[in-house]
Amino acid sequence: MCGFAGILAAPSVPTRDLTRAVSQMIRPLTHRGPDDEGVWVDEEAGVALGFRRLAILDLTPTGHQPMRSASGRFHLVFNGEIYNFRELRKQLEEHGHTFKGHSDTEVILAAFDQWGVREAISRALGMFAMAVWDTRRNELSLVRDRLGKKPLFVYHEPGLVTFGSELKALVAGPSFDRTIDPQALAAYLRYLYVPAPQSIFQHVVKLPAGHILTIRNTQGPLPEPGSYWSLRDVALAGLKDRVAGSDDDAIDELDRLLGDAVRRRLQSDVPLGALLSGGIDSSVVVALMQEASRRPIRTYTIGFDDEAFDEASYAARVAESLGTDHTDLHLTGEDARALIPTLPEIFDEPLADPSQLPTLLVSQLARRDVTVALSGDGGDELFGGYNRYVYGTRVLPRVNWIPRPLRRAVAAGVSCVPATAWDRLAGLSSIVPGMPASRVGERIGKLTQLMAAPSVGDMYCSLLSAWPRPAHLVNGYQPGDLNESVLDAAEPVELLDRMMLADQMTYLPDDLLAKLDRASMAVSLEVRAPLLDHRVVEFSWRLPHRLKLREGVGKWILRQVLYRRVPKAIVERPKMGFSVPIDRWLRGPLRSWADGFLNPTELGRGGLLHPAEIVRSWRDLQAGRAANGTRLWAVIMFQAWRTRWQV
Repeated sequence: MCGFAGILAAPSVPTRDLTRAVSQMIRPLTHRGPDDEGVWVDEEAGVALGFRRLAILDLTPTGHQPMRSASGRFHLVFNGEIYNFRELRKQLEEHGHTFKGHSDTEVILAAFDQWGVREAISRALGMFAMAVWDTRRNELSLVRDRLGKKPLFVYHEPGLVTFGSELKALVAGPSFDRTIDPQALAAYLRYLYVPAPQSIFQHVVKLPAGHILTIRNTQGPLPEPGSYWSLRDVALAGLKDRVAGSDDDAIDELDRLLGDAVRRRLQSDVPLGALLSGGIDSSVVVALMQEASRRPIRTYTIGFDDEAFDEASYAARVAESLGTDHTDLHLTGEDARALIPTLPEIFDEPLADPSQLPTLLVSQLARRDVTVALSGDGGDELFGGYNRYVYGTRVLPRVNWIPRPLRRAVAAGVSCVPATAWDRLAGLSSIVPGMPASRVGERIGKLTQLMAAPSVGDMYCSLLSAWPRPAHLVNGYQPGDLNESVLDAAEPVELLDRMMLADQMTYLPDDLLAKLDRASMAVSLEVRAPLLDHRVVEFSWRLPHRLKLREGVGKWILRQVLYRRVPKAIVERPKMGFSVPIDRWLRGPLRSWADGFLNPTELGRGGLLHPAEIVRSWRDLQAGRAANGTRLWAVIMFQAWRTRWQV
């Protein structure tokens, strides 16, 4: 796992200038690659590639990047792993290729020589972001993996393109316009992340997952990237080709696919472990890892002093059952809060998922012993694990039958009752199975939002939304985003499929995977997600709903794979999530710090935000009238980010 940056400028920029500029760009990426660095420049073409290396495979100098193909045609910087590189190497050797080292980088370059960039990428199984310079065609190809596990940002102004693994590399480039995109800001405040292809900056795009962007001319606008793998197409094709056979046949096939995905991700020349929460997803990954290992694997868990957010005891039970070499670390809220000032530096595009804190903490813990860790990310999105899928399929179509004026009137009445009052009402926690009584008010708040929504798609968006009305917050906001277009599309026909597709296309890559990448790479830890092997994703779309949701419980088929290895009683528990008590912190130890960002003067700085609703929400939280800490956390993180990056 590594970090890279590069420049494509007008031809004949002096080599010295290009070298200095790209060296400046990779300097902020040292955390992504502490082991080595390299620069390659072609003055005549105006191209420069810079690289920081975290050595995982082939620790010798033959793994150094930027790397040139044997033919001399292609120059590459590559962040990620190709898990089938040994099979590809064997095929290429049959075509006459020879190799100096043992890295996957050398193999993918030979694949470019043999098949071209697009065909080679289509054959690759892995997680990656790449920049490839073709000296024969004088063109730059920027590539991102199918699910968006590895990041790639692109900045453009007339005569200049810069690109890199993180925004901080682009900010350090030879030129950078820091104008904020109001549409991206509105999406961020709504969803807690900025959906691709937008970025928080108006002149920067995120390359979408599964796409290749080919650039030949820097003077005109950026061309549209081309898709080499489409999640939407995969979903629609899978829904038309459901798996045949019995439930046991489907379980066997998923077991086989997951076993292969895990084994491939155990390839490493450095110490390897796993992040274990004790939930279904991480437990099945750890179980398959232990099954494939001759010695106890290392597993890591963070525990908190707040029982509502502490999963350490569950993880310990799973670890004991599987016989792993387990490490857990119990932290206080103060330990987590101490990291907050570092977040705008680590997450150089605003991200307000509160689970960024425990993700960073567990990455720090694992990095004490290992350089690579496997995680269980993706299980909820692929196999129907979120409570909102059960709630959505049961409730949203019924609510939609109620006339909208009546829905809005009911929502107005419910919203008059403070969230804390709902929390205190005895027995209400049974409304939402597994939901602690202290969070019922939060869910009631979500209910009032969806009651006022005009369509089923908008209702689901309201369940995802921190601030459901961005127009009240951001100057220049225009309605419409990818979530809305997926949820209100004619296909897939079933609401559950549209909900899962929307989450896989936006929330998964732009929140969960972005959070995991930045938090882990901040401490030079590579994290691999076997549940998001694209073959597993393709198979998941062929599964009928009964194998995902059954009797109100999600991830049915994934649970069956796990029950073959871990007693059911050990892993069956209400879904907790992976977060922190942000409402309590903002009312207590973080109050004075947050207040500095949320006063009307600071909120109005630059004319981007309308302060009134934010200030009112802050007062409601402090008075106990609303459990709206998450939405306020989004504003605070934006304000802290804006201060750090001088925007």
